[in-house]
Amino acid sequence: MRTLLIPAAAAAILATSSLVFAATQTNGTVKSYDSHAMTLTLADGSSYTLKKGMKAPALKAGEKVTVSWDMSGSKKIADKITVAK
Repeated sequence: MRTLLIPAAAAAILATSSLVFAATQTNGTVKSYDSHAMTLTLADGSSYTLKKGMKAPALKAGEKVTVSWDMSGSKKIADKITVAK
């Protein structure tokens, strides 16, 4: 029993640890950006909260951006925002 438990536990740890570091990227057009509330909304309606201490570029409505984000509970937390050129 113990010989099966150790490999199964190791496999479970390896499988879940890769999910923790998997960031998602989304491309879209800025609908609105609130620098005080640290929120970004794209034209498709998706909304992101910027990570604390994050220095976001000056974002304006209509700009095309790429957002790297992770889920935290029910919120999408933006790790990085890049303006498309």
